[in-house]
Amino acid sequence: MQHVYRYKIICGLIALLFIQSTQAQRSRELNLQYHDDKLYYFGIALGYNSSHYNITHHTSFIQPDNPVQLIESLNAGRLHLGILANLQLTRHLDIRAYPLHLVFSEKKFQYKGFAGTTVDQNPDPMKVESIVMSFPIQVRLKSERIGNFRIYAMGGYKFDYDLASNAASSNIPNYIKVNRTDQGVEAGIGCQFFFPYFILSPELKISHGLKNVYDRNNQPSPTEVTDIIESMKSRMIMFTLHFEGGGLGGRKKNQ
Repeated sequence: MQHVYRYKIICGLIALLFIQSTQAQRSRELNLQYHDDKLYYFGIALGYNSSHYNITHHTSFIQPDNPVQLIESLNAGRLHLGILANLQLTRHLDIRAYPLHLVFSEKKFQYKGFAGTTVDQNPDPMKVESIVMSFPIQVRLKSERIGNFRIYAMGGYKFDYDLASNAASSNIPNYIKVNRTDQGVEAGIGCQFFFPYFILSPELKISHGLKNVYDRNNQPSPTEVTDIIESMKSRMIMFTLHFEGGGLGGRKKNQ
């Protein structure tokens, strides 16, 4: 039910912004009309993310003496925030970077053993908390402005460093240790609503990790559960509200 309410709030916010933009277009007031002539500007980002690991099993998972019936990574949500810097190469093409971008995330693992084995049948999901310093760089392709509204698509690459990786891994049974660094690709869509003093940009983005972050050879206490994992790659969906500067940066030369 919490997920349903959350999506209703997001949809309601987008609908409210669309109505606001439509009313502004009807009044023929073009907000920040010289914004596309600016070379660069800054902003802040605030959003919600849902993440999990894509797990690949080790060959021991299919062995007859394996006591583990199931292990999976469950989706869990947290917040993220950051500062963005945007370079406008042309009226339709930007390069974006995030000098500071903190992603608070949580990974949940659910496992179950066969009846009569040493593995618990219905354990509570195990949680792995993360505070990730993310460094994405993205290319954004923008449409023409329709009054005070515009849509765009983006894609890019990111490097992540987990500041809280395995901070509580010392004596927890079946704790899954992960590497601190990760790399990934991102893609998403969004739109810009031009207000008199700033731009609000809701964005929906997916992120796929490219690196196996499972540290199989250095688990704190290897068990039947941790031994059946071969690799883990991060997956994340992010909804972000960007509050972009309304005109910072020097004016571009005429092209």
